[in-house]
This record gives sequence, structure tokens and C-alpha cells, in this order.
Amino acid sequence: MVQLLQHGGPVVLVLLLMSVVATTIIVAKLLQFRLLGIARRDVFDESLRQWREGDRQLALGELRSVSSRHPVAQVMDAGMQGLLAEKPDAIVREEVARMARNHLEELRSWLHALELIASLSPLLGLLGTVMGMIEAFQQLESAGNQVDPALLSGGIWQALLTTAVGLVVAIPALVAHQWLERRVERCAHTMEDCATRVFTTFQPVRSSRHLPGTEQLTHNLAGQAP
Repeated sequence: MVQLLQHGGPVVLVLLLMSVVATTIIVAKLLQFRLLGIARRDVFDESLRQWREGDRQLALGELRSVSSRHPVAQVMDAGMQGLLAEKPDAIVREEVARMARNHLEELRSWLHALELIASLSPLLGLLGTVMGMIEAFQQLESAGNQVDPALLSGGIWQALLTTAVGLVVAIPALVAHQWLERRVERCAHTMEDCATRVFTTFQPVRSSRHLPGTEQLTHNLAGQAP
């Protein structure tokens, strides 16, 4: 590591610091996704089945069996509670959409920083290579007629070292970013699908006095009474 810093210079030092930051972000996001359990889907399908069949409390209990911080469970719970409270459909939908946006923003936190590291690392490596090549040719010029090929070749490989380090930092960061972003997209799709099914499968329970034709039927029966 010491030799790498000596040959690469400050650019390699910056790249190594960026690799530490990228590794920290990747580990933190993996732990976050693991604790939330965002890959689960079976629980929500079972809850929606019970919701569709009219078992409201069982559907809510199924949601609460998963992590209380699970974004999909919280969004579905908010939609179900709002519908059961007979709130206006538009207000419930707006609240569910607001919660979904907040959860997705939390899941995407620090992913932009990881993307930035993946984009900047090759450029910094190229910058270090250019700076190293300039220094190598300056040494070659100062040597005058006594040109040593080893001097030029040594300067070139030291300059190319920064490009290699930049690629080593960028490639894993880019792969991790795409994979984590895909996980968030899948969670967003699950959230949208489940929230939509909460609304489309909801059948409000009406009392007999609100059923159409009840008053007319009561009137007819009263008229037939002796």
C-alpha cells in the first residue's frame, strides 16, 4: 500500500479514500435492505387475498407479522386503515402516494453518491495518468542527449498505475450501484402493485338500511300487514 501511494501520488490516495466510502455505502445499504426484508412478497400476497375475501383484521395482522418498518407493509397498512375509516378515496390515495415517495427516497439514499464515485474514479485515474505522463516527458526533456529508455518506461507505468486503480474502484462501485438500484425498483413495483390492489379489491360493507330498494321493500311489507 505504501509503495502504491508512493508511485501513484495524491490521485491514488484520493481514489483509495473513495473506495473506502463506496465500500461503506454498499455495506450500509445491504444491511438496510436486509433488516427491512424488502425482497419479501409472499406475505403481501396472502394479506391481499384475505383483504379481497373480506377478512380485514386478518389482512392487517398478516402485514404486522413482517418488519414494522417494511415500506410495502406500511403503505398497504395506511391504505387499508384509511379505507376502513371510510375516508375519501382521493385523500387515502394521496396519503399512500406520499408515504411511498418517502420510503423510496429513504431506500435510494446514498445511491447517488455511489454512482458519483463510479463515474469519477476512471476520470481521476485518467487525470493521474496524464499528470504522470507530463512529468515523465519533463524528466526526459531535462535529460537532454543522455536519454535513458528506462526513465521513460518507468514514468509511463507509474502514470498508468492511476488509471488501473481508478478502474478497480469504479467497476465494483458501478456493479453494486446497478444491483442496489434494481432492488429499489423492484420494491417500488411491489409497492405500487400492492397499493393498487388494496383499492381495487376493497368492497365496503354496507348496512341493510343503505342497500338499494330496502326502504321500498319495507314499505311494501308494511302495506301488506293486516
